[in-house]
Amino acid sequence: MIDTMISKKILKWYDYNKRDLPWRKKCSQTKKEYYTLISEFMLQQTQVATVIPYFNRFVKLLPTIEKLAKVDNSKLIKLWEGLGYYSRARNLKKTSQIIVKKFHKKIPDNFDDLLSLPGIGHYTASAILSIGFNKSFIPLDGNIERVLKRYLLLKKKEQITKEYLNKAKSIFGSTKRSSDYAQALMELGATICKPINPNCKMCPINKKCKAFKKGDFVLKKVLKKNKKKLFIVNVLKKKNKYFLIKNNQFNFLKNLKIFPMKEVNHTNKFKKHLNIKLSNMDMELQIKKIQKEKNYSEYYWIDPKKINEIVLPSFTKRIFKELKTR
Repeated sequence: MIDTMISKKILKWYDYNKRDLPWRKKCSQTKKEYYTLISEFMLQQTQVATVIPYFNRFVKLLPTIEKLAKVDNSKLIKLWEGLGYYSRARNLKKTSQIIVKKFHKKIPDNFDDLLSLPGIGHYTASAILSIGFNKSFIPLDGNIERVLKRYLLLKKKEQITKEYLNKAKSIFGSTKRSSDYAQALMELGATICKPINPNCKMCPINKKCKAFKKGDFVLKKVLKKNKKKLFIVNVLKKKNKYFLIKNNQFNFLKNLKIFPMKEVNHTNKFKKHLNIKLSNMDMELQIKKIQKEKNYSEYYWIDPKKINEIVLPSFTKRIFKELKTR
């Protein structure tokens, strides 16, 4: 049963407690739609505090969808450098190009058209429609999911699936302030109903929260195991420069500069020097020095003293850092 007062309580709390985030500032409707698109792409798998400076720099240099559609790829990746998951940046540009060409520079305001764009799934489409266009959608991000699980005390395996949670979120009801409401629910999860030590005394809906009544705040999750993979990283150094290649081999870090590397099976001879988590992979890396480069279609000789001036993924910088300590 929907509590008709829940949206009013959450919105009242939000009006007094919301964070001052750059994509929330007052602006024209066109800007609001554009800022929502950019921020939602950046916030995929990245925390708010990390995104803020990237967002500010991004919209300052690329203030419109047209500018984004025309930006040089190297400039785009440089703006994104450090955020990781670079496919988001490439998809964002592809999406902007389609919006300019097919949708006459106007971000679509319906679900099916949004889903047709690269990098936009059900969650991002819902977030854009609710936040950018004030439509009655509740995007189910990790924060809202956490509030929902605790409010209804969802513990059973079948209760924590995406399908079940998407149906259960109807408990939150609706409001004419759909844009604010979606952000308010996210804010509640991010700042009050935190994963550890939730601040229940400040929660506007604590009186009917089943987790609060029972004193049980432990969250059940659908566990996903990262794939463990082993790689040999070949390192060649000449005249204080390192040999890097353009990655056309692996689906991760596509078209970015990496050290030549190959995936191997687990053997007793493998010696781990570095561990990096990347997307859904737990990567163990063995660094191996080589004397001669192989033939690659695109390669680079990189001075480690200048890596901050070059577009490099954090993955490659981590290896440079490891080399410096060896």
